[in-house]
Amino acid sequence: MSTAPDALDQQLIALLKVNARLPVVRLAQALGCARSTVQLRLKALEDSGAITGYTVSVARAKPSAQIRAIVLIAIDPRQEPEIIKALTRRHEIDKIYTVSGRYDLCAMLSTESTQDLDAAIDRMRAVKGVNETVSTILLSTKLDRPL
Repeated sequence: MSTAPDALDQQLIALLKVNARLPVVRLAQALGCARSTVQLRLKALEDSGAITGYTVSVARAKPSAQIRAIVLIAIDPRQEPEIIKALTRRHEIDKIYTVSGRYDLCAMLSTESTQDLDAAIDRMRAVKGVNETVSTILLSTKLDRPL
């Protein structure tokens, strides 16, 4: 098999992302191919490192933080390393992504209350080089698929 997965391999991987426990027979039915083809493809994907393992998704313990938010941040690009360093010191910030478009960074926050969220955003805005923020509170999770 080539190093890059072809269309059938990509469909197989997509099915496994949704449910890694699907039986080979069901995978073959969904893909419209023979069970032996699926088995060979799975083995080749595993051998090539495209599939590194199969996992079980377990219920997460309910986090103590009740408020989750996304904060988009426009920054002075020349100060990005210092800004990221300052933001990573904040315990409310769980993840920071670089993004394209009008904003430069996206931060995922978790706090106990909206007052704590407001204070955390104020601290983010006070970081030298942060020009603008836009925030939105996450209400509920409709899909949380493992990567």
